[in-house]
Amino acid sequence: MAVSMSVTAASGARPNVQISDETIVRRKPEHPVGGWRRAVYTVSGGLLNPGVGAAELARRALVHRIRSPLSGSHQIAVSSIKGGVGKTTVSACLGLVLAEMRGDRAVALDANPDAGTLADRLTGEVDVTVRQMLNDIATIRSWSDVARYTSLAGRLQVLASEQDPASSDAFNRVEYEQVCAVLRRFFNIIITDSGTGLVHSAMEGTLALADSLVIIGAPTVDGASRASKTLDWLLAHGHRDLVANGVVVLSYDRVSRDVDRDRVREHFAARCRGVAEMPHDPHLATGGRIDLDKLRPATRQAFMEIAALLADRFEFSPMTADEPARAPAQPAAQPAR
Repeated sequence: MAVSMSVTAASGARPNVQISDETIVRRKPEHPVGGWRRAVYTVSGGLLNPGVGAAELARRALVHRIRSPLSGSHQIAVSSIKGGVGKTTVSACLGLVLAEMRGDRAVALDANPDAGTLADRLTGEVDVTVRQMLNDIATIRSWSDVARYTSLAGRLQVLASEQDPASSDAFNRVEYEQVCAVLRRFFNIIITDSGTGLVHSAMEGTLALADSLVIIGAPTVDGASRASKTLDWLLAHGHRDLVANGVVVLSYDRVSRDVDRDRVREHFAARCRGVAEMPHDPHLATGGRIDLDKLRPATRQAFMEIAALLADRFEFSPMTADEPARAPAQPAAQPAR
């Protein structure tokens, strides 16, 4: 048996190179997963391997960002004071992407006081709503207790809003905070699809608890001006950090050649941390149930970019006292697409 001895004295200090999968396992050449590279690899029976292309490397970089470690929970508020620009669509798709590509638990909460449609877009199930959870909130102590009030879309849990407008209007800040206190115990990522009223009581709670903010606009005069006025209102009411670290999503469902898109993008890029674009997609345009597999590649890519922008801030999420009870993380879905 060969014995190896170091010629330098052992100090016990941690070396610069750590023992890990990345540092000590010899890597085989990676094979391409798409495009002409995959065609060449497949036709040649693996004899010709052109390697992984730039597009695949960029996709992997996005996935790596989306999977940024998260200690505690992170609450994402999705908001717009103009209806019909894609707020619920962004909430749903963002939740689906984060839940699919990460190993921890994510929930989408519909906090719209006007019979929101988040659950319709994700699961079609609205038999149990946030109102039932509030009625029983004192009895919720375990993951199985929480699961009685949510439905499942892929790996994303969904908590529907009250569908009776007379009841949903009573969903106020105190109740929103009570619900979030429960969700933080069991979920790492909480996405709130808010209403369009900035002065509604539940919106006060949404903004107060949000770690990240997504504002939905559009490259139109009314869509862009409403999004900009939303930022103005937030600044005037003490939410400077949310605005500075926020992400503006421009929905390209309605576009006009007469609007200077670059000017619109530059306007929001100067005010927020990031600007993303949501292209028109026939599957989303139906207003029906959302299936990530039916999105165009460009649309899926756009939501991955939005998710990555938000995940870049996960390291800044503080651990709070009520979070150690959260259930263990689930294995991430493989392979990430």
